[in-house]
Amino acid sequence: MKALRYAEYGPSSVLHVVDVDEPRPGPGQVRVRVRAVGINPFDWKVRSGAFGDTTPTRLPVIPHGDVAGVVDAVGPAVDGADAAAAPQVGDEVFGVAAGGGAAEFAVLKFWVAKPSGMPFEEAAGLPGVVEAAGRALALLGVDKGQTIVVNGAAGGVGIAATQLSVARGATVIGTASERNHDFLRSLGAVPVTYGEGLVERVRAVAPQGVDLALDTAGRGAVADLIALTGVPANVVSIVDFDAPKLGARVTDGSEGRAWDTLREAADLYRQGRFTMPVERVFPFAEAAAAHDLSQSGHVRGKVILVP
Repeated sequence: MKALRYAEYGPSSVLHVVDVDEPRPGPGQVRVRVRAVGINPFDWKVRSGAFGDTTPTRLPVIPHGDVAGVVDAVGPAVDGADAAAAPQVGDEVFGVAAGGGAAEFAVLKFWVAKPSGMPFEEAAGLPGVVEAAGRALALLGVDKGQTIVVNGAAGGVGIAATQLSVARGATVIGTASERNHDFLRSLGAVPVTYGEGLVERVRAVAPQGVDLALDTAGRGAVADLIALTGVPANVVSIVDFDAPKLGARVTDGSEGRAWDTLREAADLYRQGRFTMPVERVFPFAEAAAAHDLSQSGHVRGKVILVP
């Protein structure tokens, strides 16, 4: 089968389409014919060599764990992530690859049924960002009647966190560039521009105060978010690993994952209350350009690869 792979760390040019053996599903796994693959910042950070050999995967690497596709083989003792029924060949699903997902076939270790009508490209953009958003919101304890600031609300995790928070009855103030303000309003958030003067702008739109804050973008915003909440522990970052120095919390998934949030997002999509914009779709052969666009930071939602 064809797969995207790199045999050395470096710029996006290290990515190549190669021939590899098809994977086989093991116990508790399914194999899918891949229809779309989502790119997350973690993917191009690993590819660049930012983590060196500290990641579990060793070279050569078939990258990307976020996959949407059609089940074509079922491993032994599979009950599926949807407890109501075991997966069947032909089911349309999205989830997390057990190995590299950027290939014609991928084995999934966690999956949920893709909602009818959701494009495969949109579904492939969900797993990583929805899990991260769900995990962070669980740490914060977001609940009805609270006000939360989502820093970087137009990025993948920010979009997911905004919609999940709104669905739970919270008031969301989302930071983003002005070109994304109308989009954030469509998600039910109150938009403000990030950067210098953030504290004053947020207080102007939330005179009642702010209970919680989620940092998905960095840019040195943690100190401002603490000033807004008044309690450092009420601020969680997924990107600023210096946040604990200020008393805030950081989550990288090592404390546990929130994959069940994928089911919540799928249910909200069926109700017309969840979306994940796709900035652009690239074929595997143009993976370098896809990585470069994702890495540029000027993306609303997700960049997607297709076989």
